[in-house]
Amino acid sequence: MTLKNQKLTLFQLMNYLNCEDTMVMKTDDLLKEATKLVGGQRQKDYGDKVDNHKNIATLWAAYLGSRVTAHDVAIMMCLLKIARTKLGEPTNDTYIDMAAYGAIAGEIKQRDKE
Repeated sequence: MTLKNQKLTLFQLMNYLNCEDTMVMKTDDLLKEATKLVGGQRQKDYGDKVDNHKNIATLWAAYLGSRVTAHDVAIMMCLLKIARTKLGEPTNDTYIDMAAYGAIAGEIKQRDKE
């Protein structure tokens, strides 16, 4: 990755410089990064997050032979991130992803009510 002519977030710059964990990110910073993550480039790359989780749920349900919802997918992705905190040294990215998946789970539940 080259920095020329690129706009980077603080988190991206820290990753580029391999100093992500030398700086303490506050709750606000982690949540801002999670918000950018789910509404930014990933949305452009993969489409609507709820539709994407519904697609994953369909595939997981077929594989497991049991019912899986989009909400289940988002919660299980949170659990995957939580499991990673038990081994090694979790990075800020782990907590950002947990926040993002938690928010996606909440949005899925809200959309299901509509």
